Amino acid sequence: MTTPRGFRDRADDSLFTLLGDIPELVRNLVLAEVEAGKKWLAKTAKDAGVGAGWFVGALFVLFWAVPVFGTFLIAGLSSWWPVWLSALAVFVVMLVMTAILALLGLLRFRRLSKRENPGQAVATDVKIVKEMGE
Repeated sequence: MTTPRGFRDRADDSLFTLLGDIPELVRNLVLAEVEAGKKWLAKTAKDAGVGAGWFVGALFVLFWAVPVFGTFLIAGLSSWWPVWLSALAVFVVMLVMTAILALLGLLRFRRLSKRENPGQAVATDVKIVKEMGE
């Protein structure tokens, strides 16, 4: 007898028959979980790729927006100063901002190099254990 979903009714099977089917059921479950994992990974990778593409597009637009903003500042300052002085002032401000950002990045990388990585920690632990054994 089958159920409405097409599965066999197992109510009349013996305990040994049911226990004998456990390895096959576990195998089927593991295979189904692996397939579900593959599908999830494929969908996630696709979504991550599309999201990364949108970020690249946003960065492209931002790349061209920065010079436009600089031109806007120069045009605005040229109402009070000559154009050459406005351009020079915007250039100097951008150089100062670049120097500050580069200094902050350098300080962060120096902090990174002071930190002990896990590989070095494991090597140190192995060395200590070897010295204790001798």
